[in-house]
Amino acid sequence: MNETHGEYTALLLDAGHSGDAAVLDRLRRDPAVVFVDRLDHQRDALRSLVPAPNPDVLDEAPVWAYYSWRRTVVRLLGPTSFRLLRLDRNRNKITAREQERLRDVTVGIVGLSVGHAVALALALEGACGGLRLADFDTLELSNLNRVPGTVLDLGVNKAVVAARRVAEIDPYVTVTLWKDGVDVESVAEFLDGTDVVIDECDSLDVKVSLRREARRRGLPVLMATSDRGLLDVERFDVEPDRPLFHGVIGDVDVESLAGLGSRDKIPLVLQILDAGQLSATMAASLVEVDETITTWPQLGGEVLLGGAEVAAAVRRIGLGQPLASGRCRMDLDDHLDALADPPLPQPLPEQTVNGAAAPPQDAVDAVVNAAARAPSGGNVQPWTIAADDAGLTISLAPEHTTAMDVGYRGSCVAVGAALHNARIAASAAGLLGAVTVHDRGSGLPVASMTFGSGNDRELSDRYQHMLDRTTNRRLGVPRPLDDSQAGLLAEAAAREGARLCLVTDRDDIAAIGAILAESDRIRFLTPTLHREMIGELRWPPRDSIDTGIDVRALELDSAELSTLALLRRPEVMERLGAQDAGQALGKSTADRIASSSAVAVVAVPGSTSRDYVRGGEATESVWIQAQALGLAVQPISPVFLYGVESAELEQLSPQYAAPLERLREELFDVVGAKAGEALAMVLRLSHAPGPSVRSERRADRMRRRIS
Repeated sequence: MNETHGEYTALLLDAGHSGDAAVLDRLRRDPAVVFVDRLDHQRDALRSLVPAPNPDVLDEAPVWAYYSWRRTVVRLLGPTSFRLLRLDRNRNKITAREQERLRDVTVGIVGLSVGHAVALALALEGACGGLRLADFDTLELSNLNRVPGTVLDLGVNKAVVAARRVAEIDPYVTVTLWKDGVDVESVAEFLDGTDVVIDECDSLDVKVSLRREARRRGLPVLMATSDRGLLDVERFDVEPDRPLFHGVIGDVDVESLAGLGSRDKIPLVLQILDAGQLSATMAASLVEVDETITTWPQLGGEVLLGGAEVAAAVRRIGLGQPLASGRCRMDLDDHLDALADPPLPQPLPEQTVNGAAAPPQDAVDAVVNAAARAPSGGNVQPWTIAADDAGLTISLAPEHTTAMDVGYRGSCVAVGAALHNARIAASAAGLLGAVTVHDRGSGLPVASMTFGSGNDRELSDRYQHMLDRTTNRRLGVPRPLDDSQAGLLAEAAAREGARLCLVTDRDDIAAIGAILAESDRIRFLTPTLHREMIGELRWPPRDSIDTGIDVRALELDSAELSTLALLRRPEVMERLGAQDAGQALGKSTADRIASSSAVAVVAVPGSTSRDYVRGGEATESVWIQAQALGLAVQPISPVFLYGVESAELEQLSPQYAAPLERLREELFDVVGAKAGEALAMVLRLSHAPGPSVRSERRADRMRRRIS
């Protein structure tokens, strides 16, 4: 080891320290020294970070960094705040926690031609906290086709050139230099304190010695060779008996390798690199070594690519992520040869709701049609509707359930809504008769209506409003509901044996928005719930829209639709879940709740299947009434809505069971639900323009029997 620190590291000076202050004073008196002070800009940028840094970070004392080779002093943030700001744009390809782990990694690089690109990439990414750089050679003009130095560096040791570059990027990185390079005798000393070894040297004897000592110490060795983007990985840290160079050169005598010329190295180099895998240009060039060219060629772009490859591998090792031994090629020419046009996006067809489709003329068919118009979670239509001249049955279809439909409670609500619609249509047709909800031994409810000759004026008057009922997810303009409107909505729930919890206070609405937004975040981050949620979406004209949710009905703008393409990907959600991040995942729900005039929650007096059927009847009754009052209605089913017991929440989302239970309690509290009650549905009520589309229905879920 041979070093003069001031030659390649910044001298860090604290103006509050008397000795450092004296040095700064001398430097200020030197007319050849330039002072650069952009600290205010750095602090402004630091304060703008999201999330905001802790006060102790914001108040960290700055330093002055003197770069002797530039005769320049720069004022910088202290080490913690500097690192936080400099590496902020790494997040979250590298998380803040991962960045902290990487600070403990020390990387040794032997050979600072390609190795300079490696050191540069590692420094830029903050992928290590320490560097050990070894090279005996000085920078020459012929090196500037691939080494990111300048003509001002000519004649300077290559390790010094690289160290200066690192110091000018981050003066807090610990750099140790071996300006005499590494030989067979000094390999062991060089590897002391090293976690990852990067071999970019030309000496075959040093290459072999590095690997032998690294294997003895259990250190991984990485090597990038610029031709066809070859990256070589030897994980001696997890495979202590792994043969050197993957066994491709067998046992070699280190002494016989010393001092080989360029041409003499070629046979071994071809064994190491696999001659059959070299690019045609490299293979042809090797034939010409010592004839028409001096040595094998290297291109700057390919060298920089090698630096990026090695940095990515170091990150994986430093973070304990999977990285096998072996080699791969990232051939830019192959990728460029594979250029192809990207698929063109399919625009969503426009569709405007002008009103409900006309019902069938036949009275019984009209009742069946009305029942099928009922809402259901994800528009899965979890029922079978059958009718003849004597009556109608609505049976819960368990095959159409989802994970959030705990105990088929959501399906029971859908059956109740369908039953309410059937009662309205039967009354309007003069067919209203006795209604029963019973269990046929399966534990699942069946709603039945015997057709009679009844006509309930209150129900009949709601027939057209029932036909017009639709989901409207548009943003609204908050306006207060008057006492008359609130009373009518409460009566609509009470008529069906439920209680309406109507929330109109703006603070309470905001609290509900936060609860439902967090529930949506958990839904996105729970793999099963995410898969089912994305599976509900339909993208016309590619998808049939007679079930599920037409994406146009989400009322998203173009930016939100584009973002949805990211949110559909399970690996993206997995990454966010691993960081317990994704606060923006519930933003759309929070925004819509904030734009609401009120939030209506239908509460039922128990949690039996019959209670939830009653809750469905009440939900549909309130919905129809709200729309008749000119309100836009959007149902919202938080993840915890039908999870009554703690064990059910655990099954829904093991990772987030406790937060879900807390959210459920918070919602119960803010809406004023009573002990023993269950919540059947949450409805967002707003003053908004009409929806873009109306949900379709499947004909095969209903049938008319001939009697």
